[in-house]
Amino acid sequence: MPTADELISAETVRELAGVLGAAAPRASGWRGVAGCAAGLGGLGLSDRARLVGGAVVAEAGGGYREVAGAVRAALGRPELTGWMVWPVSEAVAAAATASGEPGDFADGLELLAALTPRLTSEFALRAFLNADLPRTLAAALAWTSSPDPAVRRLASEGTRARLPWARRVPALTADPGVTVPVLDALYRDADPSVRRSVANHLNDLSRLDPALAAATAARWAAAPAPSTPGVVRHAMRTLVKEGDPAALALVGFHGGRGDVEVVGPVLERDEVPVGGALAFTARVTNVSDAPVSLVIDYVVHHRKANGRTTPKVFKLARRTLAPGAGAELSRVHSFRPISTRVYHPGGHAVQLQVNGHRFDPAPFTLLPAGERSPRAPEGRTGDFPSGTA
Repeated sequence: MPTADELISAETVRELAGVLGAAAPRASGWRGVAGCAAGLGGLGLSDRARLVGGAVVAEAGGGYREVAGAVRAALGRPELTGWMVWPVSEAVAAAATASGEPGDFADGLELLAALTPRLTSEFALRAFLNADLPRTLAAALAWTSSPDPAVRRLASEGTRARLPWARRVPALTADPGVTVPVLDALYRDADPSVRRSVANHLNDLSRLDPALAAATAARWAAAPAPSTPGVVRHAMRTLVKEGDPAALALVGFHGGRGDVEVVGPVLERDEVPVGGALAFTARVTNVSDAPVSLVIDYVVHHRKANGRTTPKVFKLARRTLAPGAGAELSRVHSFRPISTRVYHPGGHAVQLQVNGHRFDPAPFTLLPAGERSPRAPEGRTGDFPSGTA
């Protein structure tokens, strides 16, 4: 993934100053914008965008009308594109939401819609949502009928409760249903980027209000476009991992805990060094008298620094099994260090999860990096033992 310095770099800021200078000349030559490149070091992406956006506001004269005039002039130049657009949208949002002049708030929203095809205005929209949620959501609902898919996507993406990289909007978390009308208008959209945003948005809602998210997806499934099943599957992914019965039914999985027999996981070894991998096999059998459709995951219980363990669900397989039929499964799970997870040596466990139901865990020990397990433990060569989990 690109770093903040690769996206909003000193060169990006200098290029933005050049675009503004060519489109809306100032006696200062927009040197204040170019000069803030020196302050980017150590800042994350959002903070960089706000720093540069603040410099744009100051250099334009501090008022919304001056900012809007310069930005509209710059929109006439094709060089205003890519990651330099984020700071520009932040400048518009900061100036419009601070202005007390009638019409500036609505005009700022219009300007965000004009900017969004150049990159996205989704991050700057958060300032409007925090300043006046009803007015901003009314604008987002109007955008859902825009002929431009980038603007329609802005309506969904910018109003997500858990938008990555973006400032939080507490009112969206407090009342998750307030954005559902926007999603209802877009779930059958012709553009796949819009539909993906809608699915991600509803997945955000599923973390806040699972019943609301499942009920919304059920309404969509009852009035679908050909693309709707894919939208529902993607939107329900978190609830499916959590074994939510309504979500499982919506995406076509059925079969309860008593309908299956699970053997395993059978571990190749019960000691694995950090940097190594855990290999395991398992078998799932349909013991009911009707077909079952199963989503099969596995759960790794990672040891934390305080000695406690926390579960993390990983995808394994999807199977439809006739009565009496079984599926043999295998996986090699890596413990190679990654930036998003710190591994702590000690007791861990892995278990199967079938349609949200968890079966008996298999314990193993994670060794410090460089240590080796001397041999595979007896009876763990990959053969299935008798009995059930």
